[in-house]
Parts: sequence; C-alpha cells; structure tokens
Amino acid sequence: MSESHTPPSGSARLNTGVAHNARVWNYWIGGKDNYEVDQQVGEHVAGMFPIIRDIARADREFLGRAVSFLAGERGVRQFLDIGTGLPTADNTHEIAQRIAPDARIVYVDNDPIVLAHARTLLTGTSDGATAYIDADVHDPDAILERAGHTLDLTRPVAVMMLGILNFVLDTEKALDIVRRVMAAVPSGSFLVLTHPTFDDELGGAGQIPAMKFWNENATPPITARGGADIAAFLDGLELLEPGMVSCGQWRAEPGSAVLVPQYGAVAVKP
Repeated sequence: MSESHTPPSGSARLNTGVAHNARVWNYWIGGKDNYEVDQQVGEHVAGMFPIIRDIARADREFLGRAVSFLAGERGVRQFLDIGTGLPTADNTHEIAQRIAPDARIVYVDNDPIVLAHARTLLTGTSDGATAYIDADVHDPDAILERAGHTLDLTRPVAVMMLGILNFVLDTEKALDIVRRVMAAVPSGSFLVLTHPTFDDELGGAGQIPAMKFWNENATPPITARGGADIAAFLDGLELLEPGMVSCGQWRAEPGSAVLVPQYGAVAVKP
C-alpha cells in the first residue's frame, strides 16, 4: 500500500539555477539527479574539503546499518524518515521491508526535486505501507499530525533525522523540534541521528570554510555543531552501543569503518 500527501504545486518551487543540497548530495554519492550548477558547487566544496564524498557515503551506509539493526534485532515496524533526500539504492522502506514486509514507513521532505521523485519512495510491499509527506522540519506538529495517517503513534516508531538538524540553524529551535517529535512517540521508540561536526578529533575543522562557501553559493544554509551540542539532541534517551561516534564507525564491519566528521547515534526512549 502506498499513498502521497503532496500538493500539485510542489514542482513549481524547483529552482535549477541555484545549487541545492539534495541534488549536490546526490552528485557526491554518484547519482544522476542533479544539474550543472550542483556539480559545480559540489566540485568546489570537494576541492576545499575532499572528505565530503566520504561523509556522504558514510552517512548513507549508516542509514542501511541502522535500519537493518532496528528492523532485524529490535523488531521496529514503523519508521518516520524526516529529511528523506533523493531516492537512491536501498532506501529506508526497501531495507526495512526486506526484513519485515509489514513495516510502515513515512518519508518527510519539503524539497521540490524530492517531491518530483516521491513515486520512487512509494513502491513498498503490499503487506506494509509507504507514504510521503511534503512538510518542513521546522513544523514538527504538522509532520506528526500527517504521519499519524499512516503510522500508529501509540506504538514504537524509529524517528530518522539523518543530516537534517544541520539545516535548523538555531540550536534551541533544533532541540525543541527533537523534543516535540520524541514526546509524541511512546516508550520503546528510537531516534536515529547523524549531524556534521567541526570537532577536531573527527577531522571536522575543514567543515567551517566549506560551509561558509556553501552558504554563500547554495541553498538551504547549513551549520556544523560541536559534539556537546549534538549530544544534547539525545538528552532523555538511552544511547545504544557504541554510543555517539563517527557515523562511518557505528556498528561497521571490521576493517570497513571510516572516520568522518559526521556523528551518528541511535538512542531509545525509555
């Protein structure tokens, strides 16, 4: 079963004259859903901060490991994926429904190019459900209200916030968003988080000039945060092993872990 909550006017917002995060990220991981302006900005950022492609790949691989772990080992059957990005191989619903065909997934994004590709995100199993909501992370109440059309918010939900809170520039606002979302889901729910950092121990100093260039030449604006600020998003939750680490190292296979300046964590609501 699949459904979409998307206004027909969404595609009218598409601007191919300015580099956009979803398309540049797609370019970095080898996708084809991008334009020349995205490639130009992506190449410039990669020239300033060569590890950016490794970050993009590590973030995507973290998603795969986290969803597999939660669906397989923790029995999660509902996923709320906020800040979906462009579809690639092994999207959240594909990973979850391979393990549990009855899994229900709601994707949330307000990027018009993601909206244009939403049909790719809505090809789930007949036993489960997938839905796409055109909504902004800054409006968690709207996300929760509409997610409730597909998910049972009285049962545990894995809330996915991968590389999305870095677009909420005000840290207090970002904290409020996380708190409001996690307050709306029951005990036994999970928060799955990745966030870029400028912490030196993860090699993050180069994020600062690269993000300055990004904010002057692309949209939407972005920020990195220190580990203490990122850890605050997990306050009140119980971190699962191995804790908050570089996302390339979270439950990675021996010999495959990479150190990138992007924290990853999975925590459960007690």
